[in-house]
Amino acid sequence: MLQRKQNNLPPEEPAAPDMRFLVTGLGNIGEEYRSTRHNVGFMTLDAWAQASNAVFSTARYGDTAEIRFKGRVFTLLKPSTYMNLSGNAVRYWMGKLGIPMENLIVISDDLNLPFGTIRMRTGGSAGGHNGLQNITDILGSDHYARIRVGIGNDFSKGQQIDYVLSPMTESELGTIREAGLHIAEGIKMFSTVGPQKAMSFLNTPRKTENQTNNPV
Repeated sequence: MLQRKQNNLPPEEPAAPDMRFLVTGLGNIGEEYRSTRHNVGFMTLDAWAQASNAVFSTARYGDTAEIRFKGRVFTLLKPSTYMNLSGNAVRYWMGKLGIPMENLIVISDDLNLPFGTIRMRTGGSAGGHNGLQNITDILGSDHYARIRVGIGNDFSKGQQIDYVLSPMTESELGTIREAGLHIAEGIKMFSTVGPQKAMSFLNTPRKTENQTNNPV
């Protein structure tokens, strides 16, 4: 507020509900989970926020940051409820900000996609992802946009939990940061030209998607 007064700028007008978007990245809080594959949702939001000079602050049910683009307002949310209870945070912030279901976007990791691959859908099943399933259960609907980021499935039988909770290499982390910036552009398209254009953009393979579980 002080900065805006010094620059003689008028206060920003509140955005209409249809111009507000809640972008939720799924993950687990705690230093031990920071660079794990299951925290891809957090990492993609971190990449977007850093590129936009936005800063996360701790609030109820999670850390939030705000980004504005062409009259749209994106609230980035990293739930503090842990992955399997993500729906509580999503419901609270949708209600607090008055965000309609069609303006909710959830970013999660996906074992069934090659590492770094991005896929967007406007609804559908949780595909075995506990965070998505909890959101669907809490909201009573699966009609919300979700962006899945592939983490590969390079693990032996019975080792899935160890795999998703294991840290990534520096190369893999770089790929995820790149994916986060690409996702940010897709979400901007989602808000301006609609979900079909956004899906076409995000679902088109990128060079990094030609890599498998060990990108170079």
